[in-house]
Amino acid sequence: MRVTEHFERAEGQTLISFEVLPPLKGGSMQAIFDTLDPLMEFEPPFIDVTYHREEYVYKKRPSGYYEKTAIRKRPGTVGICAAIMHRYGVDAVPHLLCGGFTKQDTENALIDLAFLDVQNVLALRGDARKFEGRFVPEKEGHHFACELVGQIVDMNQGHYLDELVKDEHASKTNFCVGVAGYPEKHFEAANLEHDLRYVKQKVEAGADYIVTQMFFDNQKYFDYVDACRKVGINVPIVPGLKPVTKLYQLNSLPRLFHVDLPDALVSEMTKAKDAEARTQVGIEWCTAQSKELKERGVPCLHYYTMGDSSTIRAIAEQVA
Repeated sequence: MRVTEHFERAEGQTLISFEVLPPLKGGSMQAIFDTLDPLMEFEPPFIDVTYHREEYVYKKRPSGYYEKTAIRKRPGTVGICAAIMHRYGVDAVPHLLCGGFTKQDTENALIDLAFLDVQNVLALRGDARKFEGRFVPEKEGHHFACELVGQIVDMNQGHYLDELVKDEHASKTNFCVGVAGYPEKHFEAANLEHDLRYVKQKVEAGADYIVTQMFFDNQKYFDYVDACRKVGINVPIVPGLKPVTKLYQLNSLPRLFHVDLPDALVSEMTKAKDAEARTQVGIEWCTAQSKELKERGVPCLHYYTMGDSSTIRAIAEQVA
């Protein structure tokens, strides 16, 4: 079922969904099951599976020269989606990136997903590779997420890149397309108004819903939704949530995800006497966020699990 159909069937009730990371290469599917098994009692209608593009490393050869080698640390997104759907009977939402894909690669990936009856995709530009100052698209690849959305919508209409596929005989896909939104703006945007122009382009290209970057001040989400509505973005906007449970996250989350942490949260985390107390602070903060968002009628609470099911479960138990 399409994500937006889940929202419609909920008839105003707030759903709960989760996002998981593929295990590091060499890991097993059991790591995903261990994360999700404790969370399935909350009946998530869909589960997101992230995609991680390749990275480059330089390996020293016996000759003394360095060889540039591409590696993918977390492969398996498509297979994980199939396994989730088979084991739990819920919809999986694979992330699909511009980075690392040509347009032909994208078409082939979408064909594989359609064959597996995956009906949802989160379309993202993706980040720059490590040691690259800016995002560099693949040759013959998409530069922006709105272009990726357009290709997915074209396939929904039966239009393929391959000239051998005749439109009148082509199978139409049925993808519901999600895209990312940034309540504190994308870090590359000059300001929020500038960022919203790109969000609107993605919606006009055919995006069906938005999932936000994590945030820790609900007012920023509410203001973001209001700003979207004022410029004509009327699709559902799902809040993305993650609890802060470790002291190092006070530095790493702002640096990696370009988000602000409220003074009250930082103060409580730094005053906590040990790791257990800091985890409890994070649970209580995210629970309060979740309850307020639910009271305001958001379509879904989307939790970034990061493999930490126990913390997410403690929050969901108080919210569901």
